Amino acid sequence: MIIGILSMQGAIEEHEAAFRKLDLTTLRVKKPVDLQSVDGLVFPGGESTTMIRLMALSGLFEPLAELIGRKKMPVYGTCAGMILLSKGVTNYSEQRCLGLIDIWVERNAFGRQIDSFEAPIMIDDLGKEAFPAVFIRAPLIRHIGPEVRLMATYRQEAIMARQDNVLVSAFHPELTGDLRIHMYFSQMVSGWRHSQS
Repeated sequence: MIIGILSMQGAIEEHEAAFRKLDLTTLRVKKPVDLQSVDGLVFPGGESTTMIRLMALSGLFEPLAELIGRKKMPVYGTCAGMILLSKGVTNYSEQRCLGLIDIWVERNAFGRQIDSFEAPIMIDDLGKEAFPAVFIRAPLIRHIGPEVRLMATYRQEAIMARQDNVLVSAFHPELTGDLRIHMYFSQMVSGWRHSQS
C-alpha cells in the first residue's frame, strides 16, 4: 500500500513521517504519472491559492478529479487541502476548488499565523480520548451537504468531515504525535485497495 502526498508545497515531510511511524510507504505526487503508483492521497496544508495554481500547471487538476471523483480513491485534505477538495470558499470567490466534497469553507477563519493554537477535540470513530488538534491559519466548514458526515467540532464550529472516500480536517494532525487520524485514513485506503483487486 502506497500513500501519495500531493507535493506542490506545504507540510509534506510531516505527513511522510507520520505514515513512516505506521510502517507505510509514501510517494510524493508532483505529476499525473505519479498517480498510477498510489492507493490513496493526502492533500497537505499550505497556501491553497499557490497549490491550486501549481496543480494546474503540472496537469494534475483533471486526473485528480477523475481518480478521486469517479474512481473513488481515498483522499485526506488537511487545512489548505480541505479548501482544495471543497466546493468553494465563502470569503474568496476567486478560489478554484476540486468540488469533491459537498462543503463550503471560510479561509483563515481563526485569524493569522500569530493566532495559531492547539486544542483538544473529540472525533467520531477515534475513541474517547481527545485529539490534540493544531490550528494554523485554519479554515472552517461553513456549509455541509446532506451526504457529508460531520466528525468533529470546536466551539460548535465544524472542523472535520467525511463524504464517502473524501476525508477533510481544518487542523494539522501531522504536527502532533497522535497517529490515529493517519491510521484511520490508512484503513480507508486499505479498504479501497482491497475492493479494486
